Amino acid sequence: MMKKKSIPASKPFLILFLCQIISALDVPLDSKLLEELSQPPTITHQSPKDYIVDPRENIVIQCEAKGKPPPSFSWTRNGTHFDIDKDAQVTMKPNSGTLVINIMNGGKAEAYEGVYQCTARNERGAAISNNIVIRPSRSPLWTKEKLEPHQVREGDSLVLHCRPPVGLPPPIIFWMDNAFQRLPQSERVSQGLNGDLYFSNVQPEDTREDYICYARFNHTQTIQQKQPISVKVFSTKPVTERQPVLLTPTGSTSTKVELRGNVLLLECIAAGLPTPVIRWIKEGGELPANRTFFENFKKTLKIIDVSEADSGNYKCIARNTMGSVHHVISVTVKAAPYWITAPRNLVLSPGEDGTLICRANGNPKPSISWLANGVPIAIAPEDPSRKVDGDTIIFSHVQERSSAVYQCNASNEYGYLLANAFVNVLAEPPRILTPANKLYQVIADSPALLDCAYFGSPKPEIEWFKGVKGSILRGNEYVFHDNGTLEIPVAQKDSTGTYTCVARNELGKIQNEVHLEIKDPTMIIKQPEYKVVQRYGQVSFECIIKHDSTLLPTVIWLKDNDELPDDERFLVGKDNLTIMNVTDKDDGTYTCIVNTTLDSVSASAVLTVVAAPPTPAIIYARPNPPFDLELTGQLERTIDLSWIPGDENNSPITHFVIEYEDGLHEPGVWHYQTEVPGTQTTVQLKLSPYVNYSFRVVAVNKIGRSQPSEPSEQYLTKSASPDENPANVQGIGSEPDNLVITWESLKGFQSNGPGLQYKVSWRQKDVDDEWTSVIVANVSKYIVSGTPTFVPYEIKVQALNDLGYAPEPSEVIGHSGEDLPMVAPGNVQVHVINSTLAKVHWDPVPLKTVRGHLQGYKVYYWKVQSLSRRSRRHVEKKILTFRGNKTFGMLPGLEPYSSYKLNVRVVNGKGEGPASPDKVFKTPEGVPSSPSYLKITNPTLDSLTLEWGSPTHPNGVLTSYILKFQPINNTHELGPLVEIRIPANESSLILKNLNYSTRYKFYFNAQTSVGSGSQITEEAVTIMDEAGILHPAVGAGKGYSEILFATSPVMHTVRPTFYKVQPLYPRIRNVTTAAAETYANISWEYEGPDHANFYVEYGVAGSKEDWKKEIVNGSRSFFVLKGLTPGTAYKVRVGAEGLSGFRSSEDVFETGPAMASRQVDIATQGWFIGLMCAVALLILILLIVCFIRRNKGGKYPVKEKEDAHADPEIQPMKEDDGTFGEYRSLESDAEDHKPLKKGSRTPSDRTVKKEDSDDSLVDYGEGVNGQFNEDGSFIGQYSGKKEKEPAEGNESSEAPSPVNAMNSFV
Repeated sequence: MMKKKSIPASKPFLILFLCQIISALDVPLDSKLLEELSQPPTITHQSPKDYIVDPRENIVIQCEAKGKPPPSFSWTRNGTHFDIDKDAQVTMKPNSGTLVINIMNGGKAEAYEGVYQCTARNERGAAISNNIVIRPSRSPLWTKEKLEPHQVREGDSLVLHCRPPVGLPPPIIFWMDNAFQRLPQSERVSQGLNGDLYFSNVQPEDTREDYICYARFNHTQTIQQKQPISVKVFSTKPVTERQPVLLTPTGSTSTKVELRGNVLLLECIAAGLPTPVIRWIKEGGELPANRTFFENFKKTLKIIDVSEADSGNYKCIARNTMGSVHHVISVTVKAAPYWITAPRNLVLSPGEDGTLICRANGNPKPSISWLANGVPIAIAPEDPSRKVDGDTIIFSHVQERSSAVYQCNASNEYGYLLANAFVNVLAEPPRILTPANKLYQVIADSPALLDCAYFGSPKPEIEWFKGVKGSILRGNEYVFHDNGTLEIPVAQKDSTGTYTCVARNELGKIQNEVHLEIKDPTMIIKQPEYKVVQRYGQVSFECIIKHDSTLLPTVIWLKDNDELPDDERFLVGKDNLTIMNVTDKDDGTYTCIVNTTLDSVSASAVLTVVAAPPTPAIIYARPNPPFDLELTGQLERTIDLSWIPGDENNSPITHFVIEYEDGLHEPGVWHYQTEVPGTQTTVQLKLSPYVNYSFRVVAVNKIGRSQPSEPSEQYLTKSASPDENPANVQGIGSEPDNLVITWESLKGFQSNGPGLQYKVSWRQKDVDDEWTSVIVANVSKYIVSGTPTFVPYEIKVQALNDLGYAPEPSEVIGHSGEDLPMVAPGNVQVHVINSTLAKVHWDPVPLKTVRGHLQGYKVYYWKVQSLSRRSRRHVEKKILTFRGNKTFGMLPGLEPYSSYKLNVRVVNGKGEGPASPDKVFKTPEGVPSSPSYLKITNPTLDSLTLEWGSPTHPNGVLTSYILKFQPINNTHELGPLVEIRIPANESSLILKNLNYSTRYKFYFNAQTSVGSGSQITEEAVTIMDEAGILHPAVGAGKGYSEILFATSPVMHTVRPTFYKVQPLYPRIRNVTTAAAETYANISWEYEGPDHANFYVEYGVAGSKEDWKKEIVNGSRSFFVLKGLTPGTAYKVRVGAEGLSGFRSSEDVFETGPAMASRQVDIATQGWFIGLMCAVALLILILLIVCFIRRNKGGKYPVKEKEDAHADPEIQPMKEDDGTFGEYRSLESDAEDHKPLKKGSRTPSDRTVKKEDSDDSLVDYGEGVNGQFNEDGSFIGQYSGKKEKEPAEGNESSEAPSPVNAMNSFV
């Protein structure tokens, strides 16, 4: 008796809940909306779970994710945190989580084996990747073994074992012989799935000593070879026939387990004589149709995409004339986990309910486990709105803090599935996405659809109103769609007006107006009518229309639903179509189509064209074929042909074409012989010997060719000796000891008789030898063996047949085969011209040692190491080829201060000769590249910290760094230039005794003993003094402090480790604060588009109060927060408006304790206000004086102001050595600098480059680094360029108040 299953108490609630699932929010695909909505991370791309990498190449582990805000990335390796900053070989791509492990620059792939997992995290949650197992591919060598020869009796079976080395992934096995030819396989001899070679029975032809098993490892593109196996088959008479015996698998039964979705391969190989035939069946069922294939001569059964239904017993039967044998393979199909319902992302409103469902199947049944933000849900932070019930997570009354990314893991013993699905709880007021005041135009009596695309969370309610003060729209005359669209099924004239869409939820309300206009329909009031017209007459169709006055109609005429013919006879008027001189082709249906932007109408009429009074027609056609062909005047080399022309069909015959057939050599193939004018009916034809001729004639007129005439009678010409010898005779050796003589054979009728042969003759040139001759059959090649290497031969080839020889042939010169050159060039010398160019000389090799056509010399050269870094790297050899018998060449593109090696080899048509001994040479020092970066941090009232990276290419031993800097005031004038020389082993510097609230411009470069390298520039600002510190005196008209710091500036060096990170654009970084009692100076660095509008948000740290927002005037990179509470911790962040809400990370600072006394703000002091008024009066007087002088024609020193824009560090180069001129003294700099009116900031990547001076170089090689003439000379020359670094940059905004004008040097 069956029992009823009881439902636990918790189950009814779950069933009821699942029946009342509230649909999650649909987020419209509006780009602006998507940019504004927060979203947890989503993994978009990742590497495969089982990732086998090439150990010789860099390892790239993919991990890409999206989210709002953009997610940050971290990695685990073997279950623990993987700190990539501590491994110099590992980098992470910008804006990405993808890891790049540098194997090609010294790393070892084996050291990075392991299980990797990526986590993408933002403030809404964390998504994780699959476990990515990294394993380097392996291609081990074959173990050495001594293989005994196999001696097998004819008819016996044989198995040759391959046993390849265990590689990763497993290798592909194939058998070949010593000549690298695949061994033929058949039903008798075949390769098994394990790579062994099976012989059902051996035959005498199986005897050989080169059975070789090869293993190909695809990942590393290598092939390993096993030792050759020798097989000798000995015969015994008689050979005994035997019934089948299975070689593999053994026994009568076996088992096989395969996974769902994979390919099932079953194999049976049998021995026996005669060779057995294999047949497959499935016990108790049929082999699956369309998925079953037989391979390896039916010895392998292949079933693709297997499922659990393919489990069962498969029987293979091997049968021959002596009997049969069978084997049963029991197949069980298991299954790794596969999805039934994968969890899907959920977007909810606060207070809503929802579910995440994760259902998977497999064999065995997979277990389901949940994680929250990458942490097992059992130990994750509790969420009262969340309840886990097996494969389902139930969310009730969610809040914004419920947002998270959940991971479902379904696993069994055969694998696992991992899926990320986020729950994003959004509280958003309503938004209407349809543009405001959108105009809809509709034809009367047609449906009108008014859009109101919206979004909000909770989902807003939509209401429609008509008119400014109209009531809500209801009734059957309207249809309200779920997406907010209002439909008026039949719009009338009174439907015209303004409609208002209102969207509201508990967070707010918004409305949008759209306008509807109803237009009159377009009509054809006079339609085209059916017409009948005589040929060559005239016809007209009318099409008169009526339309809405605000719509512009267009009229199109069609003929038979296609465009009108491009014919001037068709005249299209405003209201009609006229056809002149009508022809029969004008017959058809004509349609008038009227289009407006809102509607389209059409009308059609038929035109019938009738014949005019009949007139006799002239028929033009191709001529009829000629007839009555007759042959007369038969001679050995000529014959006369005559014929009677056919009817020319009203078109005169222009010419006749005579064709012939050779019934002896090419029966059925007709060849062109000649042609004669159309007035001629006889012709004398030239004939060749030993041809069985037939002729036919084709007549041609302007209409075309006639059919060929009937063939003439046959005429066989007599045989004769050949008239000509073969053409294109050549002698070129293919091996060092042979001469291959080739020629073009004569055509069939060129033989002039039967028994065509060739007499091939040769003798060594410049040696008193007799001709050696041989007669060969009708071939086109003869090989002379045993010749000396590369000697000239005289060659001739003469045709002959049964009747005699052709005329004496002409002689040609050929050469026996080339061999590799014997000796290397000697006395190799290298002359280093400069740090990037060297000239190499060598002695030519004796021509007799070249043993072939001298093609030139090749110079191999490569960099051994950099003399500055003493670190070896991957050797990349470069090759330059110098044509002909050259003895020198140029090596361009060398790297300064490096050690090189080179050798020289002679080249002929066979290949390269031995290399000369390696020659070592070194390039001298050069100027370094610019420092890799310059960062300015930690601004204080009077100091800045500078940090830099050494040049990427030092090109020598660095002797020092040169730092130059100068102040810039708020009118962009430059102050005096200060120069500091810094030891080469330093990487940072603290500049003290600077002016407060002042912008400085820095110029920084490195030096070697050769000279200074390219410079980089940067700007920075010391922080503002808001505490009333006494301002230094300002020089008259200078705009900068006359005393920058003491005579010996205070410098302090630190040695931190820095990593250069690619910037993200746009971004705000390095937010720093300098706090006092009631105010704080906020400064930041910005990278991105110009003219950004910044704002500063701040609030009490740890408080849940809304952020307070202050707008920054202009595009300055600092701001002063005032009115702060003493002794309080604040949080602050900086944002940029117009950049999709982009903000910096948060910073926390604390104001100082309350002071007993407070200094008075300078802006409130009477003396300061009076001073400002006096300054304003002076400026007004100066403007008046300037205006008077200008009206009198006065001139200004414009050239001096323009010169001030140039970078003070850019000096002309000396013309004799190309180096920079000496810098001027600081005093002269201060006197010569003029005001810069366009700003002085220079992007950090705008560096001054110094290139090589002009050189005229010849004799460069033909390598990849340049273009060369045939004689090896380099085409073109180097040219040096001198560039100046512009001193202009982005303009700073004006100070917003007199106080800021005095306190700011921006």
